[in-house]
Amino acid sequence: MHPGLPQARGSGRGHPAVQADRRPALRPAVEQAMTSEEKVTPSAAVRTTSAAYRPRTDRLWFARSRRYTFFVLRELTSVFVAWAIVFTLMLVDAVLGGSLRDFAALASRPWMIALNVVALAATAFHAITFLNLAPRATVVRLDGWRVPAWMIQGGNHSAWVLISALIAYFILRSP
Repeated sequence: MHPGLPQARGSGRGHPAVQADRRPALRPAVEQAMTSEEKVTPSAAVRTTSAAYRPRTDRLWFARSRRYTFFVLRELTSVFVAWAIVFTLMLVDAVLGGSLRDFAALASRPWMIALNVVALAATAFHAITFLNLAPRATVVRLDGWRVPAWMIQGGNHSAWVLISALIAYFILRSP
């Protein structure tokens, strides 16, 4: 257990305020004579004690390491991934609802094009970093032999390129 946290009763160790709670109860007359400042509950003592030991967190903690910076950037790209999903759902709604011209007018505005270009770059960064993390999350064994990380990454990236090319072929082919 953490040394600053109260231990379970009966363990013989723990926070002094919790140990003080194990003393026999005061007589009612003495307890009534005590002021509220003198009455300290164990939970209040733990709260005030733990607040004194809380170190200040640097707001740019992630800028100290390249790995942490990429982690935070990858998490922030999730916002653009969500935007790409919303934009795609808007496209599907426009196609099914018959308002494709209105959607095309919205999508052709310069700010919308810029937003979608940034979203494409952020989504690509998100996908690449996700595929690069796959060997750490998945251990593949064949007859007791562990498949190397570069083979898993290569397979993931190859499948991504192949599926993207296949989708692009069907979307971009001339009718």
